[in-house]
Amino acid sequence: MRSIGKSFPGVRALSDVSLTVAPGEVHAVCGENGAGKSTLMKVLSGVHPHGSYEGEILFQGEPCAFKDIRASEARGIVIIHQELALVPHLSIAENIFLGNEQASHGIVSWSRTLQHAARLLKRVGLDEHPQTRVADIGVGKQQLVEIAKALAKEVTLLILDEPTAALNDEDSAHLLVLIAELKEQGITSIIISHKLNEIAAIADSVTVIRDGHTIETLDVKDEATTEDRIIRAMVGRDLDHRFPARTPYEGDPDARPALEIQDWTVHHPVDQQRKVVDGVSLYVRRGEIVGIAGLMGAGRTELAMSVFGRSYGRGISGTVLKDGREIRTRTVPEAVAHGIAYVTEDRKRYGLNLIDTIGHNITLGALGKVSRRGIVDEHEERRVAESYRATMNIKAPTVFERAGRLSGGNQQKVVLSKWIFAGPDVLILDEPTRGIDVGAKYEIYTVVDRLAAEGRAVVLISSELPELLGMCDRVYTMAAGRLTGEVARAQATQEVLMRHMTTNKR
Repeated sequence: MRSIGKSFPGVRALSDVSLTVAPGEVHAVCGENGAGKSTLMKVLSGVHPHGSYEGEILFQGEPCAFKDIRASEARGIVIIHQELALVPHLSIAENIFLGNEQASHGIVSWSRTLQHAARLLKRVGLDEHPQTRVADIGVGKQQLVEIAKALAKEVTLLILDEPTAALNDEDSAHLLVLIAELKEQGITSIIISHKLNEIAAIADSVTVIRDGHTIETLDVKDEATTEDRIIRAMVGRDLDHRFPARTPYEGDPDARPALEIQDWTVHHPVDQQRKVVDGVSLYVRRGEIVGIAGLMGAGRTELAMSVFGRSYGRGISGTVLKDGREIRTRTVPEAVAHGIAYVTEDRKRYGLNLIDTIGHNITLGALGKVSRRGIVDEHEERRVAESYRATMNIKAPTVFERAGRLSGGNQQKVVLSKWIFAGPDVLILDEPTRGIDVGAKYEIYTVVDRLAAEGRAVVLISSELPELLGMCDRVYTMAAGRLTGEVARAQATQEVLMRHMTTNKR
């Protein structure tokens, strides 16, 4: 890719970006959220058609002018987006060949479809029947279905945008092994990732993009290419600390908790015999950051959503106390009225209105603060939104920009702004830095730290153990819906947390 430039209304996304990928290599692309990584890959894959950008693309030595995705796929270039493009109510086999049906004279051959799908599933190491519905398998397996779908199109260059962002450690490791196997089979891969340890493990080269410009390309195997070296190129400065310097909670250990959950039990919304949260009791004080650690399926998100207005589950029982007084949180408005806020792990589905503006999204959780007699004061709403755009460093030309146009990190800042504006006493953060670069993570950590310093109670759910160790005063661990441990900051290590996370005993 030579001298690629791409503009959107009000913003220059790419300026003179160049990228060279050798045949058969795994090439990583790094950069902060909003740096232009995904835009560059959308240019390469035909999502942004030829004529909508400047510069040229050469593939296998030949100039390319892709008018759409189908044109790039015909040349063997296949992109797997961060948000998986699968139809949940169709089978694995139907998804693999969607738009690429195994048909003769317009009639689908189901025997050929299932046989070919079975071979592809074996190739990606997925032990599922081709007729299994995609909705019935986990997100890690869905990622493998996407790769099988790419292989069905005889892929030569596979582009993966944040392929492990939503995966647990086990599924991530499996995916990285698969990418290495595909490399042995001669398939070239480009990976966009913020997980620098994975880049070090799998990539041959890494190109860093910052503010829409190519900064440099590094040889990953070179001893000089350290994580700190890559971070410096990404953010344009040395990042001396991954987490802000924080004074641990020094309040009264006997202080009444801001939020206390007692004997909380939640049943699965469909299989109502199955407990997804089983008798959990925990608390968090004002000024304290308390973490919840657990492997995929441990019940962390189910716990948070069920407490926040019973947004998940059936047959919910237990007690919620706020400042020592029992409260009801049967609906989301009830939970919000009691000063509880929940930042969801799925910002696109539950956290934002993607087709609405930044300004409307920020005030959505507390419209009463910008309204008079039931009518929104647009000038006040804009003033509030602009103040959060500045203080949260939301990179957008204006607060009238649609939320769906923002990068993942900036979308997350909008979600945080929405709940901070609501003025909660208790803030539950569910994977607040998923899919976000190290620079934006630090900014969010600083915001969380400030909220705790202001006397808010913060519950931090995260799959990244270093994040919990770097931010939390205490960490609870969960496994199979049960609480399995409570570890103070001084005793917390990755090994201690993992030991608690892999046992079902309290």
